[in-house]
Amino acid sequence: MAPGDAAEYVETSPMNSPPVQSPSRLTDVDPVCGMAVPADARWTDEFRGHTYHFCSRGCRDAFHLAPERYATEAGPRSPQVSTESGEGQEAPSIDAASDEEPGRTRGWSAYVPLLVIIATAAVVAAASSVGTPAGVRGTWMHGFMGVFLVVLAMFKFFDLSGFADGFQMYDLLAKRVRAYAYAYPVIELGLGLAYLAGWGFPGVYGATIAVMLFGSLGVLHALRRGLDVKCACMGTVLQVPLSTVALTEDLGMAAMAAALWTLSR
Repeated sequence: MAPGDAAEYVETSPMNSPPVQSPSRLTDVDPVCGMAVPADARWTDEFRGHTYHFCSRGCRDAFHLAPERYATEAGPRSPQVSTESGEGQEAPSIDAASDEEPGRTRGWSAYVPLLVIIATAAVVAAASSVGTPAGVRGTWMHGFMGVFLVVLAMFKFFDLSGFADGFQMYDLLAKRVRAYAYAYPVIELGLGLAYLAGWGFPGVYGATIAVMLFGSLGVLHALRRGLDVKCACMGTVLQVPLSTVALTEDLGMAAMAAALWTLSR
């Protein structure tokens, strides 16, 4: 064996070098939400000489606005290098924003816009149900849900792109499919108009329950990770913290849809 061949053999021997991984298999941790993301992810940002990778545009924009809040001295975290079989450990959860639990230390003044919308929807629904023939059940709930959903959709349409950015930060489907973030206000508006029209179809109730329950999973996941962001429920027009109040809103709407479905049988 020639000396050059021996040198080449030693250099490429598995006993002397670690296995080479495809760059696309390497993963980082999104510093905002704590999700594992590919190292060649589309959304990136630079800070203090380090490149950070993000699961969505919303997380990237949140980091860009306040990098000191999310960055660590050591730079991006690398939870794992996937094996050839594609197996690996789940990325560890990190403190995304602060030591405060979202929604616990904020004053109720932060939720005034949402409370005003709820109160307005309740009053409008009560006024529209006056004179309703006896025996028509669920009229007030139909009116309330209709007004509430239409108003929330309206706020989102004011800045659809901004809403999508915020929604992608915590919604489980919007993180992966941005088109869903753009479609969500349309779905919300359609459901609201259906309630205002008095359409007591199981499909309307079922769709509401599915959308709201799925949305609550994203909010719950974000709260468990300590993600400190604004709720996208009212778009970018009114700023409300993402907290248990937003979770209660989703679950409450799902419960009302379930109640209306029961009453319609």
